[in-house]
Amino acid sequence: MRLQGLLKSLFIYSVFTCALIGEFQAQEKAQNPLIYADVPDMSIIRVGDTYYMSSTTMHMNPGVPIMKSQDLTNWKLVNYAYDTLVANDAMNLDNGQQTYGRGSWASSLRYHEGVYYLSTFSATSGMTHIYTTKDIENGPWELHEFKPAYHDHTLFFEDGKIYMIWGAGELSIVELNADLSGVKEETKKILIENATAPIGSNIILPAEGSQLFKHDGKFYLFNIAWPRGGMRTVIIHRADDIMGPYEGRLALQDQGVAQGGLIDTPEGDWYAYLFQDSGAVGRIPYLVPVEWKDGWPVLGVEGKVPETLDLPENKSLIPGIAHSDDFSREKGDGSLPLVWQWNHNPNNDLWSVEERPGFLRLKTGRIDTAFVQAKNTLTQRTLGPVSSGTVKLDVSQMKAGDRAGLTVLQKKYGIIGVRCDADTKQIYMSKNAEDGGVIATVPLNQNEVFFKIECDFRNRTDKAYFYYSLDGKTWNELGSVLQMQYTLPHFMGYRFGLFNYATETPGGWVDFDYFEIEDAIRHSK
Repeated sequence: MRLQGLLKSLFIYSVFTCALIGEFQAQEKAQNPLIYADVPDMSIIRVGDTYYMSSTTMHMNPGVPIMKSQDLTNWKLVNYAYDTLVANDAMNLDNGQQTYGRGSWASSLRYHEGVYYLSTFSATSGMTHIYTTKDIENGPWELHEFKPAYHDHTLFFEDGKIYMIWGAGELSIVELNADLSGVKEETKKILIENATAPIGSNIILPAEGSQLFKHDGKFYLFNIAWPRGGMRTVIIHRADDIMGPYEGRLALQDQGVAQGGLIDTPEGDWYAYLFQDSGAVGRIPYLVPVEWKDGWPVLGVEGKVPETLDLPENKSLIPGIAHSDDFSREKGDGSLPLVWQWNHNPNNDLWSVEERPGFLRLKTGRIDTAFVQAKNTLTQRTLGPVSSGTVKLDVSQMKAGDRAGLTVLQKKYGIIGVRCDADTKQIYMSKNAEDGGVIATVPLNQNEVFFKIECDFRNRTDKAYFYYSLDGKTWNELGSVLQMQYTLPHFMGYRFGLFNYATETPGGWVDFDYFEIEDAIRHSK
């Protein structure tokens, strides 16, 4: 009986141990979403055992971020394709102009004969821009540009020629000049008359977002479309020749995860990289396993997007995608980490991390009456499922009419900051004018103040909470909760932003002691 009891105990122990090991191994696997932050319109390549990814940041500068990964799961920013896309009134926020939701859109990243090619297009410039370099992480980039702006295009190299495929619904192809100075007009042709046909005619969005790949001698063209009453859907067309004819099929329709392309690992595994519209945090990347059957890439696990992947587990997005900054620099280093991007083109004469070592100084140089028209708002991504941004601010040199503080930026933005009126200062919480402008104020009788904004994106709750502190320890909620909303006029996920602008007299400044981002929230109700 004792032996039977011992064997039973050993059996129970082994079952329990196996269950624990299985749970631990599951936790070690990569999780979808791959990146819980706004990284839309990805284009991914593999060079040896290293992956590079480009994405869209539209009106933010520097632009077209380059990210790097050694395992296809964990990514970090390593470069941008440009410092400024173009210098016109819209991109400069001059003369009442702006280019929210435009700037540069979906990029195509390629590697060919030792050269990296990154192309994008812009309604702001009206041009197609192609950047080339032999060193994707350090540059320099050489710019080639021409008109018009070819919508959602993909670059492809075949038989010594460079092609571009673009369009929406009706997809076209053209050969580029060898020096990338433009296109050979005589080579333009319609490639697929109705690329949306595989999902029918009742649609919201025709097939676009083209990305072309070649595997085992066949060409595979990825597109996204959106059936009315349905969800974002992956369509794939296949051909034996780059010029067609192409046959198409619906490739994935699950959770709205769509738009992207194919990537393989050095071990021979295949994945589709795609993204999902996920509310106010933005458009977030997913990976979907791919199997090849009958000459077609088959996406998903029984047609579904899996929660886990047979890849190394995801680590924190901090510091690779977002990063705290105490603004301390080595002497002579006046730069900003890659996680920071300016809202539109900055005026580089009006900011510094050197004038007061250990601080970011934002100076005013003109009068702005609207927050969204203000120069030099410095931003970085919010993170899901929850995140917070905190700043410490010295406001002793503000002038009457100045506004400075911390924001979560989208069309329906929220602010907590300081406004200086005549000889008095107030802490204020504000929403966009559509929600009534200033919501609440309290007097400020000291020169240093702390602000925090907490964002809750869980289950698309999409709420932001606003706090101030006079000592960095005791926090007070101010104003009302902001119901964040992803809107097409800004066309990007919410961003934390540091700002300072003048409404009466330019020449004042504020000093940010630090910005701290955490993937946690502690104070929200």
